[in-house]
Amino acid sequence: MIAISIIITGMVLGIKQLGWLQFLELVNFDAMVSLQKDTGADPRLLVVEITEADIKKQKRWPISDRTISQALQKLQQSQPKVIGLDIYRDIPQLPGRKPLLKELQMSNVITIYSLGDVNTEEISPIPGITSDRIGFNDFVIDTDGVVRRNLLYAYQGNDKYYSFALRLSLKYLETQDISLNMTPDALHLGKTPFPALGANSGGYQDIDDTGYQVLIDYRSDGKTARRVSLSQLLDGQVKPEWIKNKVVLIGTTATSIKDRFLTPYARNRLHNPGTPGVLIHAQLVSQILRTTLDKQTLFWFWSEWVEVFWIWGWALIGGYLGWKTRNMFYQILTATIALGVLTTICWGFFTQLAWIPIISPALALLLTSASISTYKVQYNRLHDSLTDLPNRKLFLHNLQLAIAHKKLFKKSEFALLCLDLDRFKLVNESYGYEMGDLLLVDFASRLKADVGSKGIIARVGGDEFAILVRNITDSSEVNNLADSLQQKLSVPFNYKNKQVFSSASIGIAFHQPELNHKADELLRDGQTAMYWAKDLGKANQQVFATAMHTQVIKRLRLETDMRRALEKEEFYLNYQPIVSMETGNIIGFESLVRWQHPEDGFISPGDFIPIAEDTGLIIPLGKWILESACHQLSIWHTQFPFDLPLIMSINLSGHQLTQPNLVTEIEQILQKNRLDGHNLKLEITETVAMQDVETAISILQKLKSLNLQLSIDDFGTGYSSLSYLHRFPINTLKVDRSFVNNMGNTEEDSAIVRTIITLSHMLNLDVVAEGVETAIQQVKLQQLGCEYGQGYFFSRPLDSNKATELLQKQFSEQFSNKQKLASIRNLVETYYGKDGK
Repeated sequence: MIAISIIITGMVLGIKQLGWLQFLELVNFDAMVSLQKDTGADPRLLVVEITEADIKKQKRWPISDRTISQALQKLQQSQPKVIGLDIYRDIPQLPGRKPLLKELQMSNVITIYSLGDVNTEEISPIPGITSDRIGFNDFVIDTDGVVRRNLLYAYQGNDKYYSFALRLSLKYLETQDISLNMTPDALHLGKTPFPALGANSGGYQDIDDTGYQVLIDYRSDGKTARRVSLSQLLDGQVKPEWIKNKVVLIGTTATSIKDRFLTPYARNRLHNPGTPGVLIHAQLVSQILRTTLDKQTLFWFWSEWVEVFWIWGWALIGGYLGWKTRNMFYQILTATIALGVLTTICWGFFTQLAWIPIISPALALLLTSASISTYKVQYNRLHDSLTDLPNRKLFLHNLQLAIAHKKLFKKSEFALLCLDLDRFKLVNESYGYEMGDLLLVDFASRLKADVGSKGIIARVGGDEFAILVRNITDSSEVNNLADSLQQKLSVPFNYKNKQVFSSASIGIAFHQPELNHKADELLRDGQTAMYWAKDLGKANQQVFATAMHTQVIKRLRLETDMRRALEKEEFYLNYQPIVSMETGNIIGFESLVRWQHPEDGFISPGDFIPIAEDTGLIIPLGKWILESACHQLSIWHTQFPFDLPLIMSINLSGHQLTQPNLVTEIEQILQKNRLDGHNLKLEITETVAMQDVETAISILQKLKSLNLQLSIDDFGTGYSSLSYLHRFPINTLKVDRSFVNNMGNTEEDSAIVRTIITLSHMLNLDVVAEGVETAIQQVKLQQLGCEYGQGYFFSRPLDSNKATELLQKQFSEQFSNKQKLASIRNLVETYYGKDGK
């Protein structure tokens, strides 16, 4: 912000130096002059004005010398201190030349002449008048045509030039022994200095500052002095006390004469904007007398260096406002308020006769504010608002530069580290998003502290970060950095007396020029390695290998194909029988989803189920499984009216378990297929049940309200659920196949199976053993009291037709056995009688 403010200040000073801001500064000066309090007429002055009515009455212009001499005689009778004749008389206006010259010889009469300029000719003074009673009446006119300055005095060699106002003032002051002295920097009337206006004073920029000039302090708009007309004077209508000891100026105010000039007041008037020259001279005389006698200060100005800091200060304010305000509305509002404050300050100074530039600091404020705002927009577009790190877009830009640099300088090696905060979602869900944000900030700070200048750090995703490590000489440097980061990030994070232990999964991708990777492709490789590290158990780091990308592509393709497979009904169900250990009869089936890909053939559930879980496709897939399995069960119930209806076991994923409408959905499926809830058994894994115990118990109780059977699958392989087992509203525990398969190998596994079965029976739960593959396993399980078994020893998973055939065989055997029993019963009844006697 400071750098931008300095640059903008330099730009504004350059613009100011070119004079491009002077017009606006002068307009602002005029506006503040017009707002000044009107101080009224100066009692030391009287203006005798020649009006349009006077000209009409005299029936001529110029007014004759005789009339002017009569006016002078009238004035002298009342003893004025000085009379200023602001009328040219270098050419006689007969009649009355001699009487006029006689009056002009009086020592208190001051006359005028014009210095002229490139556009006007010089007008000579009246002959015979001594030089101490002659002053030039030229005005200094700014480039916009407004009179704001007064040239008091000038000299060239031995030639000295006094202004008309200065001559009048000196004559008025001579009785008070106030004389004129000059120094290089100021004109002095007695002890009162009149500092010369500089070329760059106030809002001016490189003006012609010839001689001794001062800025005019206009006391009023046309009311500087009492005004009487020439006719009133000649007709004796002017009171003597209005004249005695006064400065009397005689001049024309008639609009037809066009002796009018623009002033800060007059430029704002729509009609008759000019101010008569004689009134401006009266203003100038009044200012000299007020400064000398009343000790009123002249306009003062800051030095150029002070102005530089003044402009820079407002540039800093503009930069601060631009940085702090968040949207365009507030930026405009704060900038407007700041400009108001600036205007108020400048106005306050102006009331104390200090002309402080306002346009240049205002421009600096607005430009810096806009520049900072633009920079902030650009900065925010390329940086993360939470951690203040470069974002993905800027990181990719830096990565592309590194790739380009590598092409130019072959030895410039670099690598990429991608980091993902482990268990971040759990922190958010457990402690809230505020805690999660603080954890991310702390994570970023630790990365900055450890990486330092060795690389560029960026936040490229929610809880994902990336580090570009440049100028490496050996791959071990990157591995060492990863090890160091793992160590630093393992330190617990403290927040409100709570400790959060976290770690990071890190993927490393080395730049391989032969692959001609683009930036986004290299970042993709780093993230692929990072996800691989996370899948391998978190707090891990993996270096990217091409096979990882191939696997990812395969996974993405499977995800796309899965969405199509749902629509085109490529999924189907197999049913694995669940058998009674005691009778060997099928008491139900577990439904198992299968996928026959039209191009790749059979896809293992181990490949597509995890993808379905990650992408949320498990929700529609799980619903389809429920509907299809229940429909098949309703068909079998109709075909095979066993004494005990078949049970259908269906696996329920963690995502399904958190569905808000799960209970309603299952209830509708049961009603649609006319099934009793007791014939449907839902299986959830021990791991899913233990992720959020209270939520799991609540959902299972709602499912239990449908009279469903519930089972814990893979019991003993996940989290320890013994302390919660009695609270789960379940019917069955399933012994994991890993324990069953090893029963014949180790006593420990046999003991585990025995313990699970015993525990289940103590809790009034039945037991299903998975993965029964041998007769020995079947016998051992039966000896241990296991009620049901499932595995290749009994049957592989079957399609619906083969499962139906198996059920048909069992039904036929049971029906045949019933018939045999019925025949034997009939024979017994015939031989022994119904009562068996």
